[in-house]
Amino acid sequence: MTTKSSIILFAHGARDPEWAAPFRRIAARLREVRPNLPVQLAFLELMQPALADAVAAMAAEGITRITLVPLFLAQGGHLKEDLPRLLEDICHSHPGITIDVTQAIGDSEVLSSAIADWALARHLSLSA
Repeated sequence: MTTKSSIILFAHGARDPEWAAPFRRIAARLREVRPNLPVQLAFLELMQPALADAVAAMAAEGITRITLVPLFLAQGGHLKEDLPRLLEDICHSHPGITIDVTQAIGDSEVLSSAIADWALARHLSLSA
């Protein structure tokens, strides 16, 4: 049996729909470089789809393995407490799906360095 895999980008959510624009660009970039890989953006609160709905949609497409990428800068209560509770319910509802959770993007040394480099470049351009 072939495993069908996908990526769910998981963000907090906000009342302002424009808040999600950077995350939508990340999802679009993934789809651009891997057009056959299902990619979904999901939210903890205030925006749709919710994580459970995104997983249900993937399950309906026959996805059996999901890489869940938390688009959070730090390991706060949402990732330490809320996400495990959500995943417990989701895995109970979809026992045929394996969900692998990556570290939060803020824990990535590569991204932390890129952000620091970007901040310094902005500073230098404004100070010139």
